[in-house]
Amino acid sequence: MNWLNSEAFTVLDQHIMWSDMIGNTIGLIALALGWRRSILTWPAQLLSGLILVGAYASAHLSGGVGKQLLVIGVAAWGWWQWNRGRQQAQDGSIAVRFATWKERGLLLGGALLGTLAVGGLFTLYPSLSWSPWADAYIFVGTLVAMVAQARGLVEFWFAWLLVDLVGVPLAFNSGLAFSGLVYVIYFALVVWGMRDWWLRTRTTSATALEGAHA
Repeated sequence: MNWLNSEAFTVLDQHIMWSDMIGNTIGLIALALGWRRSILTWPAQLLSGLILVGAYASAHLSGGVGKQLLVIGVAAWGWWQWNRGRQQAQDGSIAVRFATWKERGLLLGGALLGTLAVGGLFTLYPSLSWSPWADAYIFVGTLVAMVAQARGLVEFWFAWLLVDLVGVPLAFNSGLAFSGLVYVIYFALVVWGMRDWWLRTRTTSATALEGAHA
């Protein structure tokens, strides 16, 4: 499997690795499936994580490696969560909603504390990452986004937007050009997916209101 970390081609002096290209392409498909509320998003994310472990390891980004290991674990948990909650949706698909203020507080608090903890670890051991705070931010932000997605929260899209703002420049600066390009495409998909889930919550609320008045 060494070919995965070999160069696929070069574009504008950017060396594209097979693992970077294949893993992120599958990740892009996973995000699109998440937008469509398809349960296949989780096995796709799991496979993407397995491939990208090699890509981030080759770029000496321990935060990226750790992030992908978390992606694998959370993808398995999210797959189970969506299987369990499938019947909760009004039309057989996955039900989505906005988080409560308590849930938002927990997500934000977890993101802040997690970033401080992981960033502090990377700073203490510089060999783990050449960009400790950005790496930690993406590491924790991805985990927060996936947990929110697993719970069917619209805020999952906002979390991805915030991760993208740092992920794009870090990926290019780390020599993972395809990751940077995919992050840009992620941004467009995230905006589109956010709108779809947002409208979905309004449809759900209207259906619930009609049921209450019936």
